[in-house]
Amino acid sequence: MAEQVASALRERILAGGIRDGSTLPKQDQLVAEFGVSYPSVREALRILETEGFITVRRGNRGGAVVHAPDIGTAGYALGLTLQAMQVKVPDLGGALSTLEPLCAAHCAQRADRKKTVVPRLRELLTRSEAGMDDGAVFTRISREFHDAVVEFDPNATLRVVVKSLTSLWSVQEEAWADTQLSRGSYPSRKDREAAHNAHERLLEAIEAGDAEEAGRITAEHLVAAQRVVGRTLKNTVIDAASDRSRKRFRRG
Repeated sequence: MAEQVASALRERILAGGIRDGSTLPKQDQLVAEFGVSYPSVREALRILETEGFITVRRGNRGGAVVHAPDIGTAGYALGLTLQAMQVKVPDLGGALSTLEPLCAAHCAQRADRKKTVVPRLRELLTRSEAGMDDGAVFTRISREFHDAVVEFDPNATLRVVVKSLTSLWSVQEEAWADTQLSRGSYPSRKDREAAHNAHERLLEAIEAGDAEEAGRITAEHLVAAQRVVGRTLKNTVIDAASDRSRKRFRRG
């Protein structure tokens, strides 16, 4: 009975019948609605909480707060799986080098790219140029640029998968940037300028509607950027369980 109750509530959440951030009905109401015992309802809530669909708050003002799955939860689950498999950072980079160029090409094919994609990417380019002298800031804004390219892909399935990967890569690269800065060995301004120029060329290709060129530039840029990061992370297992990772994936 608990499984049946959990299944019914899960389907409502996934269908949008129970909104993210809202509270499930009280246990009394669920008992009455489903005609089951209190232990069955409590077990159903435990199942949903284990799956991440709800958070049960205890006390007088308690209740079961709903968490509808999103890109953040998908990326976090994927990251934990890869970490448990002891997958190393370069393997993640290889997947991105294959998939992210597709997103860039799709952005260039969008009929509305000049009204939607281009303004956002240009804004991020302006910010990254302004932050050129601060390595950590530049890295974070550059990662936002890559995230934006993926977010504008019109294919929802590809968008979710690649956004999960780019978010996971961002965690690795930002941690790497902070470590390099603390050691005084962050890549030179010349390296940052090269990355910025690659982003500029990508934006130009997307604006011109040149999908092939957008994909080529993205692939070339990713390989070059990952080579720099890979020098110190080539034997490092993907980190998805850290506080930094959890915070990023909560942002979706």
